Parts: sequence; C-alpha cells; structure tokens
Amino acid sequence: MKADIAHSGAWGLAAIMIVVASWVLYRYLAPKTWREWASAGVVQAFIIALYAEMYGFPLTIYLLARFLGLDRTSLNANLWSSLVGVGETGMLISMLAGYALLFVGIGIFIQGWRELYRAHQQNRLATTGLYSLVRHPQYAGLFIGLFGEGVVHWPTLFSVGLFPVIVLAYGWLARSEEKRVVEQFGEEYRAYQRRVPMFFPRMGQWQELVERSRGRQE
Repeated sequence: MKADIAHSGAWGLAAIMIVVASWVLYRYLAPKTWREWASAGVVQAFIIALYAEMYGFPLTIYLLARFLGLDRTSLNANLWSSLVGVGETGMLISMLAGYALLFVGIGIFIQGWRELYRAHQQNRLATTGLYSLVRHPQYAGLFIGLFGEGVVHWPTLFSVGLFPVIVLAYGWLARSEEKRVVEQFGEEYRAYQRRVPMFFPRMGQWQELVERSRGRQE
C-alpha cells in the first residue's frame, strides 16, 4: 500500500476530542461504585480508540491492508470510504448519518439525566417523560450516540468490537441498579418494570422518545 491516507496525523485534534468527550462522559455518568467505574472505563477505552484512529493513526485501515489485502487506489482513514470505494462521498454520508445518531443520543442522555435528578430531589421514582418509554434513557442515549459515532460514522476494529461489550456492561450495571431500587420502592417499581422496557422503546415510540429528549412533555 503506497497511497497516503487522508484525514490522519492530527494528534492535537485527537487529544482535544478525547478530553472533551471524556469530560462529558464523567460529568453526566458520575461513576461512584466499582461497577460504574468499570463500565465507564470501557466507554473511555472506546473514546480513546475511536478518536486516536479518526484523527491520529488509522490502524484499522493499515491492518486491513496488511492482512486482508485491502489495497485500493484511493484509501481513506474512514473505513466505509475505503471498503465501498466511494471516497469523500462515502465519508460524508457516514458522517451525516453518524452525527444524526450522535446528537439524538446526546439529547436523550442529557434529558434523562435531568429527569432522574429531579426525581431524586423529590425522593420519587422517575416514571414520566423519557422514563415512561424506557427505564434507563441515559444508557439508551449512550448506546445510540456511541453506535452513531463509532460504528456508523467512523468504524474501527476497536470501536466495533467494544460496542457490544459496552452494551453488556451497562446491561449488567442497570440490573444491579434496579435491585437497589426494588429494595427502596418495592412493588411500585416491579409494576414499572413490567410496563416499561429497559433500554429501547416499543415499536412506534421512537419518534416520541426523540421528541421528549428535546424537553417536550406528555
């Protein structure tokens, strides 16, 4: 492979993106227990691997070129561009689709955090707004955002491989959290569990989830 790979080598930008994304992660997830720290640590690894490849060294492209014979006349650090062979157009399409999912995920994440904070302040269950559609909207938003940025927009071997690990880690964490909530609220929360799905809304409720992530109420 002799072609230079565009959109790489900007390590300063990679560092800035890693710091900003990490600050947002720990600002809103605010891990306390070792389970929360472990789950956040997997997301941190995802962030570092993603932006290090996006702006720094395109390891995935080099590995695919070396071991799988990916050798086109025009390689790009973006995997979709190189695999499909549509260059900047492919990167633009994946960027727009990925950012759309990222911004939706961020909106759900932050609005879910706000609703949970208000419920804690009032010492009650969070069952309205986003919580009337899913039991863990913060984690749902995290999944959507990471999928958009690390799989749709800029897939790498590490981001694609770590994504299911993140889902499993937060699924485990959510179940642990729910056990504590059941101890506090008893049958009230069990009834809520039976009524509302854990991470993703039922068919036909996705638009409502997005609308409520913008602060629109029932």
